[in-house]
Amino acid sequence: MQCYNCGADLTEKNFCTNCGADVSRYKKLLSISNYYYNDGLDKAGVRDLSGAIESLKLSLKFNKYHIEARNLLGLIYFEMGETVPALSEWVISKNLRPEKNIADDYINAVQKSPTQLEEFAQMSRKYNQALNYCYQDSKDLARIQLKKVLSDHPNFVQAHLLLALLYMDAADWEKARKELTRCLRIDCANTTALRYMHEVDIALKTDDDGKFVRKQGKGEEVVKYQSGNETIIQPISQIEPKKSFGWLWGTLAGLAVGVAVSWFLILPARVQIAQTELNNKLTAVGEEADRKNAEISSLNQQIETLTKENDELTAQNGKLSGADGSMSAVEALLNAASVYMETPDDIEALSEAVDKISRDAMESSDTSEAARKLYQQLLQDTGTDLAANYYDTGYKAYRSGDYETAIENLTKAVSYDETNSEALYALANSYRDNGNKRQAKETYQKVIELFPNTEKATQSQRALDQLDN
Repeated sequence: MQCYNCGADLTEKNFCTNCGADVSRYKKLLSISNYYYNDGLDKAGVRDLSGAIESLKLSLKFNKYHIEARNLLGLIYFEMGETVPALSEWVISKNLRPEKNIADDYINAVQKSPTQLEEFAQMSRKYNQALNYCYQDSKDLARIQLKKVLSDHPNFVQAHLLLALLYMDAADWEKARKELTRCLRIDCANTTALRYMHEVDIALKTDDDGKFVRKQGKGEEVVKYQSGNETIIQPISQIEPKKSFGWLWGTLAGLAVGVAVSWFLILPARVQIAQTELNNKLTAVGEEADRKNAEISSLNQQIETLTKENDELTAQNGKLSGADGSMSAVEALLNAASVYMETPDDIEALSEAVDKISRDAMESSDTSEAARKLYQQLLQDTGTDLAANYYDTGYKAYRSGDYETAIENLTKAVSYDETNSEALYALANSYRDNGNKRQAKETYQKVIELFPNTEKATQSQRALDQLDN
């Protein structure tokens, strides 16, 4: 254990023997972090992956430099089929400890071939498509899509849960139970899976041996009685008495009379009834054909709508995929995070790396929650520095009369730090001097609204009055 202030090795004392810093609370924080790491390690060993994730997050909350906890968290994410969060943890781990870090091997194993990266991207796209099908109430298509995902990635916990939920919605309890069982084999204490399993258990009836069976139908009539310690269940059956040979002739005579009556009296009426039924069936067939034609027309319209939506989703996925099929938006994000970790003071390199991240891709629903959180955290940590860098460049361009360059850089400065009144006011001046009065007025108005009762607001009002005159 090393001192947080000077880096010297700590002793059992509550202060650093080298610089004298108080390390009592520091030691307590590291001890708590190690406790949660060991707890997460124990839970991962018994496949309580959800519990392990919670413990490891707490460990990193108390000590974000705990490399072993971060690497283990990435492994658990990867085991549950969530590749992007796993890569995010490993990239951060690698930047915190560039040398002798097993996270480097994990990253190389995932990115060893473009084909494997494409498989992970396809998994995310298919799962998101299944979610869209659910929103569109196309549950059969959603089930088919999820089966494709699980055939290639059987450890994807979220896909198992969604497929089980669809089976529960269709009252197919046995299949739902199988999916939940597979899910619990991967993550034995997943609270969502356990809650679903409880609902399935309620829907199924348990026999005396603990086996789950379907509820007995109404048409099954049985007789139950006790024999000693056993319960005997016997179906009701009727045993017809045997007829003696003497009744045979009477039966044959009755049949002959019955046939004669049927031929002369009953058969014509039956023929008329059959003819009426046939006509009714022909009418029903015609109506069914009309209904089928209407359904075909409706399906054709749905096909056109789905084709259009597919083109839109393909365009959205293109924002996340490069020409070689790799996840360029996520890679740009990871690269920017790497630059920030390695050289946080190199603002030029950091600005160039952050500019390569597609904001549209980060705000897309196809992007994972972990990637969006990492992007927001990166902007929160670097936005002020990036805005200051772009402001300096833009203001110099404005002073030299290069208004196009000034507008470009000042716009970026405002986008990274909306509280920078200097940048917003300089942007309004650039629009005005470049001849764009409409944009200048709108920007001056923003200064007045966002920064009231300030010098910049007063100057902006004066500039607006001059533009209106």
